[in-house]
Parts: sequence; C-alpha cells; structure tokens
Amino acid sequence: MAHPLRKRINNAAFAFRGYNVTNMGRSLELLEHPLYAPVVTEILDQGAAICKKACNREVDLVARVKAQAESSITSFPEDVSIIVAMSVAQMACLEKFFDIKVQNSKLLLGYSIGELAANIITGMFSMEEILPLPLVLSAEAASLAEDVTMGIVFTRSQSIKLSDVRRLCVKISSEGNGLIAPSTHLAPNACLILAEGETLDRFQKLMKEEISDKLLLRRNKSKWPPLHTPILWKKSIPNRGALSLFKIQGGFVAPKPPIVSCVTGKPSYNDWNSRDLLIQWIDQPQLLWDALYYLLESGIDLVIHVGPEPNLIPNTMNRISSN
Repeated sequence: MAHPLRKRINNAAFAFRGYNVTNMGRSLELLEHPLYAPVVTEILDQGAAICKKACNREVDLVARVKAQAESSITSFPEDVSIIVAMSVAQMACLEKFFDIKVQNSKLLLGYSIGELAANIITGMFSMEEILPLPLVLSAEAASLAEDVTMGIVFTRSQSIKLSDVRRLCVKISSEGNGLIAPSTHLAPNACLILAEGETLDRFQKLMKEEISDKLLLRRNKSKWPPLHTPILWKKSIPNRGALSLFKIQGGFVAPKPPIVSCVTGKPSYNDWNSRDLLIQWIDQPQLLWDALYYLLESGIDLVIHVGPEPNLIPNTMNRISSN
C-alpha cells in the first residue's frame, strides 16, 4: 500500500534544519532500527570520514549518536556533520523504503546548515564536495564564539524591519568596541542578533529610541559560532570559504525541486550561481521569514521537517497556524 504522503508530495516542501544547542533528536532510533540502520550507518560513516579529513582529528559519528553526546562549542564540526548526514540519511530512507522522492515535491528550504543539506539532496553537490565548506573553517568560527552573545529581538504587537536593526547594528559597530549584526530574520516580529563584547548592552540601551519603544530583547546563554554575520571577517573566513568554493566540482545542475534560499528569501539557485549564493550564505543574515513567506505564497499545504529534531522552522509555522 502506498504511503499517504505520496498523495500530497506534489504540493509539499521539505525543510532542513540548522545548528542548535541540541543536535541528536531521534537519530538514535533511526540508527537502531533494523530496517533503517544500514542506510543511516553508511551515511554517518561517510560524514565522519569527511569531517576527519577536513578537521584532521578522529571522528566517529555513529559512536557519538549511540552515546547521545551533548553538543558544545568544541564539538561544532561533529554536530554540523551529524545534522547534514542525518538529513541525507532520512531522505535516503524515505525514498528507499517508501518510494517518496524529493524530486516530486514542490520546493525545498534549508535554514543555515540546512541549506547545504538541501544542495546535497537535490544533487547540486555531493556530500564530499560541500560538507567540507563549514568544517574546514569550523574551529576558527567556533573560537570566535567565546566573546559572542546571541540576542533575540522581538515585539509582541508590531513587525520589525530588518533594515532598522541592521542600521543600528552598523552604528554601534562603528563605535569601535566590537561587531554586532543580525544573523537571522526569524519572523515579522523577531530577529536573532550576534554581538561581540558589550555591544548587545549598547543595542538594548538604544533600541527603543532608535527603532521602536515596543522592542524587547532576550539573551541566549549558550555559545554560538557567529555564522551569517560579519564577525567572521575577523578571521577572513568568508574570503577563504569563497576560495575553497571555487575549487570544488559540482554546482552545475539546477536544483530539482527549486531551493528557496535563506540568502535571498526566494528560489535563486540556477545551474551555475550556487557559489555566489553560498559565499553570501557565510556572512550575510538568513532571511528565514522571507523564505517561509515565499512557501506560503506558493500555496504549499504541507511542510515536512528533515533533520535530527524540529526547531525554528516548525515553531514558526506553528505560530503562523495559530495566529
């Protein structure tokens, strides 16, 4: 009997998750499942080999999943590898055991690291080609996290213009006491900001006067590698990432189905421009809300989350459905 999902796949979108403070989810269940285990093990081992080569350290992702190892700033490369590998493995199981093919869906969406997984799933790049991009520079990106704080800027009653947030961040950065910039436009009323030193204090002091008296700010106590912000410029990470991108094969096939990029908020990938988009992916804010809005505007009636566990995308979609 055909899986019920096959009847809805033509008007569905697959959504791939990014890095979080927890990155295991139900991966262990899939790894221990008698039917799925061989597929999951093979792809985790593949991811481990890529991570080992890129980071020059011993990596065993299967053992890490079995141990349910907690994420930390030092395990950033392994966590990224697990997120991508488990996303690829889930899609492989969906096709092999349920005959549900990603090519039959309407759109893909990847948030942060998830956009790299979407590139792999559509066949634009192999995992060996694209996964090293975040891994080679991951240790340096993670080292910047020591002086970085994440702030969630939001309101309860009105929308926030990303341009207003960016303008204030540029003003504070120009004072010379550290860089601060938005990392993600989460929703019409919420942004993630990554800030060095005491620049987030400065933002909180000025935001009601400079942007809106309705603005609120909540700090996240976890440490976050400052992806998608100019903080990465301090280690020349975007430039070196760009050079590595232009040295790899692949990227000359238009994605099928189209990928709604969080760099642009729309399906912008074609058969040659993936490198340009992925260079911007490194240090430009993620336009997650624009991308989700495009999905809704496209008439999508089902969003299928892929990856170790649901986080930002399902939460945002649930808020939309209830309000």
